[in-house]
Amino acid sequence: MTVSAEEAISHIKSGDRIHVHTAAAAPQALIRALVSRADELKDINLYHLHTEGSAEYTNEKYEGIFNTHVFFIGKNTRQAIASGRASYIPVFLSEIPFLYRREIIPLDVTLLTVSPPDQHGFCSLGTSVDTTKAAVEMSALVIAQVNKYMPRTHGDAQIHTSQIHYFVNQDDPIPEAEVLPLSETSMQIGRYVASLIDNGATLQMGIGEIPNAVLASLDNHRDLGIHTEMFSDGILPLIEKGIINGKFKRKHRGKIVGTFAMGSRKLYDFMDDNPIVAMLECSYVNDTSVIRQNPKTTAINSAIEIDFTGQVCADSIGTYLFSGVGGQMDFIRGASLSEGGKAIIALPSVTSKGASRIVALLKEGAGVVTTRSHLHYVVTEYGIAYLYGKDMKQRAVELIRVAHPDHREALTKAAYERFRPHKYY
Repeated sequence: MTVSAEEAISHIKSGDRIHVHTAAAAPQALIRALVSRADELKDINLYHLHTEGSAEYTNEKYEGIFNTHVFFIGKNTRQAIASGRASYIPVFLSEIPFLYRREIIPLDVTLLTVSPPDQHGFCSLGTSVDTTKAAVEMSALVIAQVNKYMPRTHGDAQIHTSQIHYFVNQDDPIPEAEVLPLSETSMQIGRYVASLIDNGATLQMGIGEIPNAVLASLDNHRDLGIHTEMFSDGILPLIEKGIINGKFKRKHRGKIVGTFAMGSRKLYDFMDDNPIVAMLECSYVNDTSVIRQNPKTTAINSAIEIDFTGQVCADSIGTYLFSGVGGQMDFIRGASLSEGGKAIIALPSVTSKGASRIVALLKEGAGVVTTRSHLHYVVTEYGIAYLYGKDMKQRAVELIRVAHPDHREALTKAAYERFRPHKYY
């Protein structure tokens, strides 16, 4: 049934548990209509990963009306998390669909953005399949914003009109990710990471300056594949040049596999009705047993800080929650088990304020996303540290070598006090 956003949202009642579509697919018209009903509702529980848009429902004036629970913290929810108005659920991305399907988190409603239906009655979840396919299956009420700007994607993204209860026609431009100029620091990190990537490798990487710098450094590579939780514009030039072709993948050979995407209109146009793009559920894409089947899987992730032993903090700055667990561990482990695979953490050596990201001890309250036993490589603009198979003292030496020169003396003293590594200095 096609109705207005207000009519569709009128079917939501107090106490409902609602899943909101992810990232660029967050249905802005439906969210606005939901917030407009704040005076009529209470105890609404919202569940989602990162979303684009203002997330106005986290405003303090709606406390007690909208209770927001996020699996990954974005810019639009960070303040609400810090103030206690919203909450963070730490979980591997691969396992979120299980929370829904096993009714550990029961759902009543799913809010979607979909492409217009085709002649067979199928819409598409477009840029984000991730956890939303499971949410649709487990919700008694599914409301979809039909948006002509949403690309029609293949794989698990297809959803038949019979699965949707209310359609709202609203063509909002899909949010785009700003492509920033690459700094020399990022480019140097990119070049080091590129030196670790073998021809014929299958890549996992995210969005941002360092992933883009890595991709920009791969012009001399060949026969690369993509199996990643998310991707952005950085893959496009390599596809156009034939460098990314998936020739040696064992799972989905020749396909670009992802679970969500965020980028420019050019990226969305590339994805639209493109059979080489397979958008699949995150319980599959991020499954370690699937990831490991592609040879030379190379997982490239980042961190907030890393301690001497190789513990990776990627979701918090001390007790301040910043992002989330996401799929880092899924892919770090999958790459480690892949034939010829490599698990890489790439990060600048210092913060924007000049503090070292390589530390003797993680900040009090910091979360360990990747354990010290999983890490292989750490890359900064000062080089490559290889930790796999090394003891604690050897790891400290490796990491200090790629730390910023301004911090190496203090880090060396801290390592000496902690490990007494006489024979290594």
